[in-house]
Amino acid sequence: MGEKKSTRAAYGDALCEFGGNTKIVALDADLASCTMSEVFGAKYPERFFNVGIAEANMIDMAAGFATTGKIAFCHSFAMFTAGRGYDQIRNSVAYPHLNVKVIGSHAGLTVGEDGATHQCIEDLSLMRTIPGMVVLAPCDAHETREAVKAIISYEGPCFMRTGRTALETVTDTIPGYSFTLGKGVLLRDGKDVTIIATGLMVQESLKAAELLEKEGVHARIIDMHTIKPIDAELILKAASETGAIVTAEEHNIIGGLGSAVCEVVSAEHPIPVVRVGVNDVFGRSGDAKALLIQYGLSPENLVKQAKIAISKKK
Repeated sequence: MGEKKSTRAAYGDALCEFGGNTKIVALDADLASCTMSEVFGAKYPERFFNVGIAEANMIDMAAGFATTGKIAFCHSFAMFTAGRGYDQIRNSVAYPHLNVKVIGSHAGLTVGEDGATHQCIEDLSLMRTIPGMVVLAPCDAHETREAVKAIISYEGPCFMRTGRTALETVTDTIPGYSFTLGKGVLLRDGKDVTIIATGLMVQESLKAAELLEKEGVHARIIDMHTIKPIDAELILKAASETGAIVTAEEHNIIGGLGSAVCEVVSAEHPIPVVRVGVNDVFGRSGDAKALLIQYGLSPENLVKQAKIAISKKK
């Protein structure tokens, strides 16, 4: 695993890197130094707008920009974009299918000490149920850059979550790695069980695979950076070839990656699926790493759940 960098920091650098595209405008709800949209704002101040603590208004302003041909990026914490801005995202952006990109920073438990009010574990679920919305959760700095490039090119509404915690970069060393919206990435092959992960749980899953390997269990690891549209073909291939799946996400197990995978598997190729995530409870304040362990988002628990999934094979 490579250099550590948070996906929010990588996002800020990427938006600035591609900011030479004059169609791009960026709006922030008074958290630019946290969401890292300030990097774009410093270089392109004429196309950067701090709207204040008014997330719903920000989304509507972005929709207005999009009607004039702009590619509008909106920024705040995931709790405030997906949460406070839900009505406007649904009705002002997604319903008319406008070219607005909503960024939810500081998603999941790893906001740490900010606690339950800021630890958004519902964003993927909320956004996934909106018709026509593309939903992403990149796992590292390299993948975040590729995701930003992709959503700039995509015509339509997108939601992407980014995180606060610095993460090891893993995707830049994968032979043949390429980023395509709606397509997962096979990071490691295996025949006994598949772990499908998104966001920072990709790194935890790779660590779990190493632990399983020592016990003679060969785990396939899939990086599912796009939650919607989900890569059904890759999921079904894994279901057929390994016979058991574990999903891993820094999100409620209801409505996110685990639910999306279960929908595909139950309809097309029923096999055991064990969901690893936040078990429908609120977070709490604490050290980010300690919280991941507390809520079962650790390599050790993934190993345990992989064995359970394998034991359920017919």
